[in-house]
Amino acid sequence: MSDIKTTDDYLANHYVHRSNWLRAAVLGANDGILSVASISVGVAAASHDRQAIVLAALAGLVAGALSMAAGEYVSVSSQTDLEKADIKREEEELREMPELELQRLALIYEERGLTAETALKVAQELTEHDALAAHVRDELGINDVTQAKPFQAALASGTSFTFGAILPLLVAIFLPVAQMEYYQYAFALVFLIVLGAFSARTGGAEVKNAVLRITFWGTIAMVLSAGVGYLFGVNNI
Repeated sequence: MSDIKTTDDYLANHYVHRSNWLRAAVLGANDGILSVASISVGVAAASHDRQAIVLAALAGLVAGALSMAAGEYVSVSSQTDLEKADIKREEEELREMPELELQRLALIYEERGLTAETALKVAQELTEHDALAAHVRDELGINDVTQAKPFQAALASGTSFTFGAILPLLVAIFLPVAQMEYYQYAFALVFLIVLGAFSARTGGAEVKNAVLRITFWGTIAMVLSAGVGYLFGVNNI
């Protein structure tokens, strides 16, 4: 006999319920590692001054964490506003034309594979139970799993960016400054590979593809940053 008694129990066996916070957390950590490592690589390529490298990395950490949190909050809040507007519109339609809304709901179920008779019966029963909830879920596609959560996304992004950015900052503080750009690149790749593998396993995705994707774009970003540093480096002036 199955131990699943509620929808939450069912979702616990799947990964989709992690999509909101996992996306924000992985994006934040990836940006933290990549942004601060790239800044450090660029500054290290321009000048072997540890104080300048550390200061640039620290500034990148603070600015990036605040920017990520604010950006996620604004972005997800905009999505929330759209969802609320759609829900309000749906409430008005249910009041003004309930029969038409019932037909719409039945048509949705029919298109999903139910017979016309069964689809209408299901629509009627769900409408009697909670008409708005049925339309929000099945017509608008909004549910507890996919619904936007601004504070959650902002906190996940800002916090994960900070933790990601601390890693290249520690490299800038403790490792030899003479070869800093190479140390930053090497350690950043290791951090990105670990992050890619962790995010893939947490989300139930293919680890190899996630690691290749994150290391490829990370390498491009750091190589370009190093190129800018060498091009405008004070060591060459």
